[in-house]
Amino acid sequence: MLKEKVTALLNEVFEDDKSLFLIDFSITPDNKIKVIIDGDNGVSLKDCIAVSRHVEHNLDREETDFSLEVTSPGATEPIVNNRQFNKNKGRKLQVKTAEEKFEGELTNVAESGIALSWKAREPKPVGKGKVTVKYEKEIPFADIMEAKVMITF
Repeated sequence: MLKEKVTALLNEVFEDDKSLFLIDFSITPDNKIKVIIDGDNGVSLKDCIAVSRHVEHNLDREETDFSLEVTSPGATEPIVNNRQFNKNKGRKLQVKTAEEKFEGELTNVAESGIALSWKAREPKPVGKGKVTVKYEKEIPFADIMEAKVMITF
């Protein structure tokens, strides 16, 4: 019953703010509620507070004792929702498919998949030395097994 109530409250929040969306939501047997949200423009502390307050103020602690944690996904967490790709345009991603792994800049997000581009140094076809070659790869969402943002310092 608690899960249905929290789900309804979260849906209300996401109806009010269309830029936010749910990444993960769980309730442990001892009523620890953990909600992970993301947004098309990222998630601010203010967003987490708003979601937390809406859920907490509409649940009765007299009826069910609970703890609530609302967070954004960590920087090292994989991308799990296709909407997360849009906010990462221009960033370097590592994308694994069943056949191979790609690392490149996310250049485009379409309804069916993403496009990555990267440069590689390869031997010249004729003569000594190397030449820089630019590659582009379109990857359908269905083929993506895991995608992570590469953090560079």
